[in-house]
Amino acid sequence: MNCVGLDHRTTMFRISIEQTSSEERWTIQGRLTAAFAGELDAAWNSSLQRNPLLTRVVDLCGVVLIDRRGQEVLRKMLRQDAEFIAAGVYTKRLLEQLRAPLEIPSRS
Repeated sequence: MNCVGLDHRTTMFRISIEQTSSEERWTIQGRLTAAFAGELDAAWNSSLQRNPLLTRVVDLCGVVLIDRRGQEVLRKMLRQDAEFIAAGVYTKRLLEQLRAPLEIPSRS
């Protein structure tokens, strides 16, 4: 498991990545805001370059806030075939809204 993240007293963000031969499972926790969206985007790009054929499952159940920049990164991930796991009405609805312009059906 690889962990990338920053943990401050007022802000927390963490990315955990577990890989098998066919899949990467990403667990995102904390606040997906502009301060951390670049970190997620960089990790995502690096993963795609290393092995573009892996299925990528992104667990957003531990995310407590997503701002506009975070939404942009999630939209990009959707375009690149990420599968999402979400809990809570807000996150599920946000993913539906991000999928709508892309016409990507929900896989859940």
